[in-house]
Formats: sequence, C-alpha cells, structure tokens
Amino acid sequence: MATKVTTIPATLHRFTSAPIGAQTKRRTAGYARVSTDKEEQQTSYETQVDYYTKFITERSDLEFITVYTDEGISATSTKKRDGFNQMVQDALDGKLDLIVTKSVSRFARNTVDSLQTVRELKEKGVEIFFEEQNIWTLDSKGELLITIMSSLAQEESRSISENTTWGQRKRFADGKFSLPYKQFLGYKRGEDGLPEIIPEEAETVKFIYRLFLEGKTAHGISKILMEQNIPSPAGKTTWQPQTVLSILQNEKYAGNALLQKGYTEDFLTKKRRKNNGEIPQYWVENSHPGIIEPEVFDMVQAEIKRRNSRKGRFSGVGFFASRIICADCNGYFGAKVWHSTDKYRRVIWQCNHKFKNGEKCSTPHLTEDEIKSRFVNAVNRLLIEKNNLVADFEGINNALFDTADMEKESSELQNEMSIVAEMIEKCIDDNAHRKQDQGEYNQRYSGLVDRFEKAKTRHTELSEQIQDRTTRRRAAESFLSVVRKQKALLAEFDEQTWFATMDCIPVQRDGRLVFRFKDGTEIEG
Repeated sequence: MATKVTTIPATLHRFTSAPIGAQTKRRTAGYARVSTDKEEQQTSYETQVDYYTKFITERSDLEFITVYTDEGISATSTKKRDGFNQMVQDALDGKLDLIVTKSVSRFARNTVDSLQTVRELKEKGVEIFFEEQNIWTLDSKGELLITIMSSLAQEESRSISENTTWGQRKRFADGKFSLPYKQFLGYKRGEDGLPEIIPEEAETVKFIYRLFLEGKTAHGISKILMEQNIPSPAGKTTWQPQTVLSILQNEKYAGNALLQKGYTEDFLTKKRRKNNGEIPQYWVENSHPGIIEPEVFDMVQAEIKRRNSRKGRFSGVGFFASRIICADCNGYFGAKVWHSTDKYRRVIWQCNHKFKNGEKCSTPHLTEDEIKSRFVNAVNRLLIEKNNLVADFEGINNALFDTADMEKESSELQNEMSIVAEMIEKCIDDNAHRKQDQGEYNQRYSGLVDRFEKAKTRHTELSEQIQDRTTRRRAAESFLSVVRKQKALLAEFDEQTWFATMDCIPVQRDGRLVFRFKDGTEIEG
C-alpha cells in the first residue's frame, strides 16, 4: 500500500504566534543615532527622527510606538547608548515587534554587540529592518548578511580610529595641541587657536602655587579656596585636593607642553591608558604664554618630591609643620598641646614617632617661642655674612649648578635611543619577512634591547640630575634675592622671611638645631 503524505498548512506565525493572514499591526519603533553633536550632524539627527516617524505612521500594517535616539554617541560599543539600551529592553519586555533603522553601521560597529542583540531580539520574535542593506533579521539570510555588514562596519570604525590617531600624533609631532578649556583654569582659546591667559583665573593659579610653597598641602589649599568662594576649573564651589595637585603638576602653567601623556588602547572599548613609554611623547618648550615662572614651577615640583620622600605624612598646619625633622628617625615633628584646659596651656613640638613602636626617639621637644627665637638668631648670623655669602655663591655657581656637559650627553643619548629603536624595529621586521637563524636573531635582538635600555637608564639619570641642579640653582637665586633685599637684622620672628628662606631644621639629640636654608647653607643655633 503506497505511502500518502498530506501537508497541513501553518496557521500561526512562527515568531509572533499571530494567526497567518490576520490583519494585525506590528508595533514598530525607529532608531536614530549620530556620533557627534556638531551642528551639521544635528541636521542629520533631526532628519532621521522625522523620516522614521513618517515611514512608520504612513504604513497601514505598522503601529508607531516611538523613535529611540542617541546623540553624540559612538557606535563602537552599546554600553553607553541609553536610547539603544532602552529600546532593546522594551523589545525584550514585549512592547515592540519591529525595529526600523538606517543601516548596520548606525546600529553597531561592533560585530559581537550587533549579532548578540539581533539574536536576543530574534528569540523574542522581534525583527530588525536595516533599510540601507534591505536586511530583515527574521529572514533566513539575515544573520549571514548582518555578520558580513557588521564586520565591514567594524573595520571602517578601525580605519577611522587609526586615521584620527595618526592625525593627532602628527599634530603632536608638529608641537600643536589644544586644552580642555571648559575645565582648564587660567586659559581660553585665543584667536590664533593657542591658549590665551584669563587674568582673573591666572591670579587663582598663582595663589595656589604661592600657598603650596608657603607650606600648605593640597587639602589645605582646597579648603582655603572654598572658604574664599573661588570657583573651581569646572565653575563649581567645591574643590578637590586632587584638582589642586593636578594644577601644581601641570607643566602647561609654565608655558610648556608635554604631549601624548596617554593613548587609546582599544578603538572598540575606547579605554585610555597612561603612556609609560609605549608610544612617543613630545616636549614643546615655550609653546604658549605661561602663568607661572619656570623657576617657581620647578621649585614646586622639587617640593612635591621632597614631601613625598620624607618619613611620615606631610602636614601644612602651622608655620613649622613638616619643616622640623627628627635627626634620630628622619620623621617630622608635630604640634602637641600641654595643659590644654588650664592656665599653663602651651604648644610644644616633638617627634611624631617619639613613643611609637617601642622605639623612643632621643630628640627633645621644642616650644614655639624657642624655635622662633633661634630662627631669628640664625637668620641674623646669615645676614651679617651676607656679602661673603653672595660672593661665595657667585664663585661656586658654575661649579655647583652647571648643566652644559650633562645636557650635551643627554642629547647624544636621545639620538642614540632613536637610532637603536629604529634598528630594533628593522630587526623584528626582517625576522618576520625572511627566514633566518632564530638563535642569531635572538642574540642580535637582545643586544639591541640591552643597548637601548642602557641609554635610556643613563638618559633618565641625567634628566633627574639636570632637573635637580636647575631647581637648586633657582632656589638659591631666589633665596639670595631675599637676603639682598633684607637691609636690617630681624628684631622678631617674621613669617614672610621664614617661608622665603627656610628649607628644614634637623633637631639633634643634644638639642642643637641645624637651620638648613634654601641655598643649602647650614647654621647651627
């Protein structure tokens, strides 16, 4: 008996479960996105929204729900696209049947994100129509076409990113740069495109540098700025210590620019990394008008380094905070209050580690009046020898602070590093394109890397030595300038003289104080 097969036609749509042939409208939304918020893109954005609104409402088989939008957002990742993510969530919640968008590249330039989203929606019976490529995702060929188009879009994004990066690095190599002016205190964009000083904000920058050199910490400076209602770089009333520290360490306030401090690690994630030598940097001297004198900037960097190198936490509270040092443990002296509740109340200074960890320091405590009196005596002894001090400085200035030979060697090492870096790249390229003995290659490669590292290490050492000598010379010149202007001996403690001349005071076990001035001069008192 012959086998008989009878076809039973489908009566329900396999994705929506709606009866086949039923006149039901598909709940439809549009998706529009532009990747920048520039004026010309605004027109494109508004046009997209208007187009998809009309496209959906004019069709009798579609029910218009809304147009989801993202402005000024990149398509390389969907994580920060709020409009896109809300649309997907609404679709998964059963509020949409169809999404209409311009193209695969508008939807996502990341192949993984694109396919993942399409598959999630497909499982819920939600279709996407890419108008430009005429792709319907519930069609059997839809996923294959999307894979191809998404890959092309991703490569296009990579190409755009690489071209943008090349252009940016070319600008850096030419010494051209721009600042985030909306959040950069003291400057605005000038007519020539270069930074132009804003006098009122420049005074705030100078104030911050002055407070720091007077002994204040970044935290203390931020409190003073808020107390005086001085707006932050972002125009807010709140100052963060990190903001103050970034201003103190930014070379652009001295009129120079270090370019390419960071770089984008991945064009898809847009993740930024600090440049620790992975790619070239560019140092541009006198790139724009400076707010802070170079010598003042260098003094601040040296002071930051000095504070970080000391044992214990630096304090900026009071005249003597973090200036008096225990010769026993190299820690700071701190203020302590004795008899705080009676008439014998007084403030004394003693080593902060005097009774810590069972290792008692032998240095004695000091009263504020004692420190002030002994400082006055030390300064007066210095002033009496003022002429000899100035003459001695002028005689040994070149011997102590000359950097000409160092700078010459540093320049030669810089050239050496550039040449060796090119040789390393050529060595790697040769190995990749022609067959050669790998033992010989590894030996040649290791030799070049060792040569480069030796030059780099020596170059770093010289740079630090040059910086140190330059900073000490400028500090000494600033100190001597104060000494020259002081016509008479001090009659009493003077706060301005203290901040202008004093580096630190190591306290000895026998109670002797060594007053170390900013030019390196030491006087026992």
